[in-house]
Amino acid sequence: MGLIWSLIVGAIIGAIAGAITNRGAAMGWIANIAAGLIGAWIGQGLLGTWGPSLAGMALIPSIIGAIILVLIVSLVVDRTSKK
Repeated sequence: MGLIWSLIVGAIIGAIAGAITNRGAAMGWIANIAAGLIGAWIGQGLLGTWGPSLAGMALIPSIIGAIILVLIVSLVVDRTSKK
């Protein structure tokens, strides 16, 4: 049951990051889950585990990490698509 909660929270974190960066429309649910989970790992690695936590993920550092991830991936995709 913990894995399902992690996937749901990861999808929500990824969707929030996509909405904040205005790049969420092109992302599907799988990309939202991946951005949320990887972003949570990045954010907690860089910023720690402060703030409210849900499904083992500190929400604020996770959202910040997901925003960083979405911005980096969108920059790379934009550069490769222009060539």
